[in-house]
Amino acid sequence: MLDWLIVGGGIHGVHIAHSLLRRNGVARDRLCVVDPHADPLARWNHCTANVGMRYLRSPSVHHLGLDSEELTRFGRTPHGRVLERYSPPYDRPAYDFFQAHACQVVTELQLPDCWVQGTADCLRRVPGGWGVQCACGEIQARRIVLALGRTALRMPDWAAVLQARGAPVDHIFSPGFRRTDLPDWQHAVVVGGGISAGQTALALAKRQPGAVTLLLRRPIDEHQFDSDPCWNGPKCLRDFHACGDYGQRRHLIAAARHPGSMPKDILTKVRYAVREGTLYLCEAEVVQAEIGIGGQISLSFSDGDWLNTDRLLLATGFRSERPGSAWIDRAIAEFGLSCAPCGYPIVDARLAWAPGLHVSGPLAELEIGATSPNIRGARAAADRLGHI
Repeated sequence: MLDWLIVGGGIHGVHIAHSLLRRNGVARDRLCVVDPHADPLARWNHCTANVGMRYLRSPSVHHLGLDSEELTRFGRTPHGRVLERYSPPYDRPAYDFFQAHACQVVTELQLPDCWVQGTADCLRRVPGGWGVQCACGEIQARRIVLALGRTALRMPDWAAVLQARGAPVDHIFSPGFRRTDLPDWQHAVVVGGGISAGQTALALAKRQPGAVTLLLRRPIDEHQFDSDPCWNGPKCLRDFHACGDYGQRRHLIAAARHPGSMPKDILTKVRYAVREGTLYLCEAEVVQAEIGIGGQISLSFSDGDWLNTDRLLLATGFRSERPGSAWIDRAIAEFGLSCAPCGYPIVDARLAWAPGLHVSGPLAELEIGATSPNIRGARAAADRLGHI
C-alpha cells in the first residue's frame, strides 16, 4: 500500500507531489499520481497552448516550486536566463519561462517514475486506507488526494445545436482540438468575453489579420485577476472561515470572482488590434444560428444585425459543476461524504473529506476560497496537506 495517491496530474497534482516528495520527505516509491494523460501537466499544456498564452495572469510568486522565489532563482540559471521575461503589473512571467521551470520541476522529481496513466472510476475503503479503481487495476494508499479540475465545457445552446449538426464549431478547451491545426478560414468568429477569448482572438488575428471577429454578449469586463487579491491572505479569508454557513461561503466565492474578465494588458492589445483593423469586435446577443451552403454559419443578433462565418471557436470556459462526475457521486452516496447545498465537499482545515481522503482544486473551494482552482490554490492546498 502506498502512502499517498494523487488523482489528477495537472497543476495541483504536480505541485502537491512536489511538496510531499521534497518538503515532507515522502519516498518516491511510496507516492503515485494517476491521470488520464500520458504526461504530467498535459491538460494545462493543451489549454494554454490553444489560447496562445504569452504571459500568465498570475504573478511570479505563483508557480510549481516550493518557495515563492524559486521561479526567480530559475531565471538566474543558464537555461532560465534566456527565457526570463516578466510583464507588469506583479511581474507576471512569460509563458515559455513558466513552462520551462515547470518542466524542470517534473524532470528533477522524476515524476514519470511515479506516474500511472488511467482514469479513476471507483473509490472504495480498504483496511488502512482507500483504493482507487482504474483500467490498470486498483491502486491502494493510506491517503488519497482528489486533485480534479473542471472538464465540463460551457457552451451556448445554439452553438451546441450547430456542432451536433456538423457545423465547423469547436471549443478551444476540447481535448481533441488544436488551434495550430486549424485550416485557413475566410472569417473566423471567437465567442467569449474573458481572457481566453481575448488571447485566442489575438492569436488568430496574428495568423490571418482582418479575418477574425471577437463576439461578446456584453462590454469587456476589465480585472487584473479572476478574483480579488485579498483572497490570497487573511483580509478576506478571516471572515470566510468564520462563516459556518456553507451556502453563504458559496455566495462569498461567487461575489469575489470575475468570470469572463480580461486583464488590462490583453484588453489593451485587443483594442489596438481593433484600431489597426486586424481584429473586429462585435457586442451582440445571438438569437438564431443556422447552417448554410457549404457549412457556412449565419448568426442573427437581437439588434437585427447578422454575421457569417466559416469557423466558430468557443472560448466560453468551463461549467461550474463539481468535478468528478458519476464516480464521485457514487462515493458521496456510499460513504456519506458531506456536501454543501451547491454539491461541493465540506472538508476540514487539512482538506479531509473523510479520514485519509483529501481534496484540492475546485473540490476544496469551500475551505480554500475563491483562489482554490488556481496556481495560488495549489500552493495553499500543498501547505495544508504538508502539515498532516
